Amino acid sequence: MKICVLAGDGIGPEIVAEALRVLDVLRRDGLPLETEMGLLGGCAVDAAGDPFPDATRDLARAADAILLGSVGGPKWDGLARELRPERGLLRIRKDLELFANLRPAVVYPELAGASALKPEVVAGLDILIVRELTGDIYFGQPRGIEVRDGERVGYNTMIYSESEVRRIARVAFAAAMKRNRRLCSVDKMNVLEATQLWRDVVIETAAEFPQVELSHMLVDNAAMQLVRNPRQFDVIVTGNMFGDILSDEASMLTGSIGMLPSASLDAANKGLYEPIHGSAPDIAGRGVANPLATILSAAMMLRYSFGAAEAAERVEKAVKQVLAQGYRTGDIDAPGMTRVGTRAMGDAVIAAM
Repeated sequence: MKICVLAGDGIGPEIVAEALRVLDVLRRDGLPLETEMGLLGGCAVDAAGDPFPDATRDLARAADAILLGSVGGPKWDGLARELRPERGLLRIRKDLELFANLRPAVVYPELAGASALKPEVVAGLDILIVRELTGDIYFGQPRGIEVRDGERVGYNTMIYSESEVRRIARVAFAAAMKRNRRLCSVDKMNVLEATQLWRDVVIETAAEFPQVELSHMLVDNAAMQLVRNPRQFDVIVTGNMFGDILSDEASMLTGSIGMLPSASLDAANKGLYEPIHGSAPDIAGRGVANPLATILSAAMMLRYSFGAAEAAERVEKAVKQVLAQGYRTGDIDAPGMTRVGTRAMGDAVIAAM
């Protein structure tokens, strides 16, 4: 099980280090894990002049899965767009054809009070957002900024092919089959032709999964419903831009963005696994970042790319046990809890394992 490890920028090296310690426990217990480090993002720009160097591309292609920390920071904001750390992330997704982004939003019972919403609204929340990751307005051509009639004009193209929609729809339907068999497809078909096609193809694909109850929702209503009544959702499938926004909104229902993992998969379940939060440069190097989202991302890697469900469950149960024991990093701290730093939280998870 070959893992390409890209710690990245900001708090990335700190939180990835804890996930690697957790994986090392599993390695010592017999799981054949191999890791090799690479560079992605701002650190790659500094070292190689490219946010996604050829050496990293080759390493990622040869690996069975990629574990990523985080990329970016104000240090690199002044660079040309193609050299910014975030371009490295977009490029690795495109290069590896990681078209399916899975983002669970789960409220642990111990953290229901940390949500911005009332505990009774979010208690028991368990949503999976399936986001198409390599198409839509983020990659569509033509795009650019040019001068027209004496003024600057910026333009981007929202575009989806039938095959792109069908393959992400199948991933979402399959995920729903393993959960509560309810799928909500989010679009803006009343305004955008690209998402009218989206809805048409999702409806056609539903015939392959008659056991799944399919519903549709416009994206503006979906944004409202996530706040009003989030537990109505089981699995949500949507395009790249809408998914980017809705998954971040859903993450805050859980109380902390520091708790949520993600997986970006190709057609063969090779994946890139990362916490959904950013590089948090303001706390980098202080040893206070929450490593649980990265540890849970490693658990998703074990489950989806390696088929090691038992090992994944062992990690996830350990995280739940640590929360039940009252251990908290600063982002999820509450009165009466035991506040710990990054390393100590890793220690607690390993002890629970």
